[in-house]
Amino acid sequence: MYDALVIGGGPAGLQAALTLGRMHRTVVLADSGHYRNDAVEHAHNFLTHDGRAPAEIRRLAREDLVAYETVEVRETTVQRVREVEDGFVAETDEEAIEARILVLATGLRDDLQAIAGLEEAWGREVATCPFCHGHELAGRVIGLVGDGPHIPMMVAMLDPIGSEVVRFGDGEVTKIERTADGVLVHREAAAPVAVAGLFLHPGFTQSSPFAEQLGLEMLASGCIRIDVLGQTSHPRVFAGGDLAHVPELPMPMASVLLAAAAGQVAASSVVRFLAAQAVESAEGSDAR
Repeated sequence: MYDALVIGGGPAGLQAALTLGRMHRTVVLADSGHYRNDAVEHAHNFLTHDGRAPAEIRRLAREDLVAYETVEVRETTVQRVREVEDGFVAETDEEAIEARILVLATGLRDDLQAIAGLEEAWGREVATCPFCHGHELAGRVIGLVGDGPHIPMMVAMLDPIGSEVVRFGDGEVTKIERTADGVLVHREAAAPVAVAGLFLHPGFTQSSPFAEQLGLEMLASGCIRIDVLGQTSHPRVFAGGDLAHVPELPMPMASVLLAAAAGQVAASSVVRFLAAQAVESAEGSDAR
């Protein structure tokens, strides 16, 4: 039985595996090969990796893991997780993996609006985070879709970047057409508008069923509730990345850097948890 199983091979899972490996804990990283930012060509706002492709960041991270003998990376999809007396069993199509502690880093899945052309442009000309994708639109016209209370704040954030911020209401956009200079935003009964890039906030859901399978406490956002140490409502289940957040936040902050940091926090907490168990066991033996 391994000390820990990390499910998810994005930045949170990779960093969690690295942290556990550096503390000589036996860990398996299960990576399905599917990521929320699959369509993104360049990651930004990540120190020393600004502008690097997410796939390249993952490749470099995997190279780091090779140096640690207690870390195993398996390209496999976990279908189900169940609790057993001394840990967990994760079932894949090929095998069952047993571990004392579970770290969830499977992320979220964006539920895109039914707008023609949105899926093709998503992660490229259309994005959700101005910190990650705003600067590249500097001095050009930026589009913003939505009517929610967050829209005035988004406009104020984008104003210093773009030459103009054009707002489109919910339901107004009927088609998004990629062009050489950005996208052409089509509207019903109105002329299309050319913008360099477009921001919108889709809904999202958990990309894996493990929180439900384990009965973890969830937040109104649809994310797993964790404390500041990354521990879920189950004492032996930890989570990192945008699938989870503390209740003080209204929603997760989607960022490669923050996901990696959350993975490190969760893994550090796993190490402390296992160490505390060892101390408790030793003290119990001494008492006898």
